[in-house]
Amino acid sequence: MAAGCCGVKKQKLSSSPPSGSGGGGGASSSSHCSGESQCRAGELGLGGAGPRLNGLGGLTGGGSGSGCTVSPPQGCGGGGGISLSPPPGCGVGTLLSTPAAATSCSPSSSSAASSSSPGSRKMVVSAEMCCFCFDVLYCHLYGYQQPRTPRFTNEPYPLFVTWKIGRDKRLRGCIGTFSAMNLHSGLREYTLTSALKDSRFPPMTRDELPRLFCSVSLLTNFEDVCDYLDWEVGVHGIRIEFINEKGSKRTATYLPEVAKEQGWDHIQTIDSLLRKGGYKAPITNEFRKTIKLTRYRSEKMTLSYAEYLAHRQHHHFQNGIGHPLPPYNHYS
Repeated sequence: MAAGCCGVKKQKLSSSPPSGSGGGGGASSSSHCSGESQCRAGELGLGGAGPRLNGLGGLTGGGSGSGCTVSPPQGCGGGGGISLSPPPGCGVGTLLSTPAAATSCSPSSSSAASSSSPGSRKMVVSAEMCCFCFDVLYCHLYGYQQPRTPRFTNEPYPLFVTWKIGRDKRLRGCIGTFSAMNLHSGLREYTLTSALKDSRFPPMTRDELPRLFCSVSLLTNFEDVCDYLDWEVGVHGIRIEFINEKGSKRTATYLPEVAKEQGWDHIQTIDSLLRKGGYKAPITNEFRKTIKLTRYRSEKMTLSYAEYLAHRQHHHFQNGIGHPLPPYNHYS
C-alpha cells in the first residue's frame, strides 16, 4: 500500500466534521493535504505494486469504494476480516518483514534525516537514492534516455518519494507504497508518480528543477498494536484502518515526521488522520478504540537540487568522466 507525505498548510483539528467537506468515501475530502508531511491511503498502484497513497489519509485519484482499501494487517488477532474492537490478548506482531542485511552507501551526515535506526543495523537509505530520483525526473522532463541501473541495493522495501520546492520547502508531490518493492524499480516508478501524478498539484516542469528537494523514505519495523495510543510521536509512523459512518473500510497513514512537525499529540494526530481518511461523523473516544493501528519506522534522506548536482559532478570526476551534465549517463 502506498502513502504520501508533507502538506500544504496547517490543519484545523476538531472532533466535529469540517464544514463544507464532501461526503463519500474520503477520496475527494482528502485529495488536498493540509498538514505539513502527511500521508493518505489510496487506490491500486501502478504496475501491480499494490495501493498507492499520496500522504493525506485518503484515496488518490478520487477513487472510492472497498476496492481502494488496504487489506487488514496480519498478526493482530488472527482473522482476515476487519475487527471493530481490539482482539483480546492481541500482542505486537511483525506486519512486513524488511531485509535484515541490505547493503548500501551510508548517507552523508549533512543530508540524512532518519526517523529510526533500529538496533545497530546500518541505514539502507542513501544520498545516491535521492540522486537517482533526480536523474529519473531530469531525464523524463528533458526527453533523455532513462538512467541505467543504479549501484545501491535492490532489496525490496515499502517506500515514499517526496518533492518539496522553494526556500520554505512547500510540498510539491508525495506518493509511495506500503507494498515492498525492489528499490531500483520502486524509486523509478514513484519518482515520476509523485512528481507528475499527485492529484493535488500540476505535473512538474523543467523550470522547477533548480528549486526542488527530493526525499526518499524507506519504511521498516511494521508492528500491529492493540492500543491506538501505543506509538511515539516523532518516532513512529502510523497507519489506521477504520469503518466509516457508511460502513465502508477506510485506511490512512502519516509518516513518522508528521505529528512532530505539526506539534500534534496522539489524539490530534489520530483525529486528523480520521478526517483525512474521510470520516465525517463526530469522533468519540469509543470510536477511537475501534481503530486498528499499525506503527512503523522509516529511514529518510533528503537532497536539494544543488546538492544533487555537486554529488553528480563529484561522481563524474571520481570515475574519470570528463563530460558535464546532463546526469542521465552517470551509471555507465
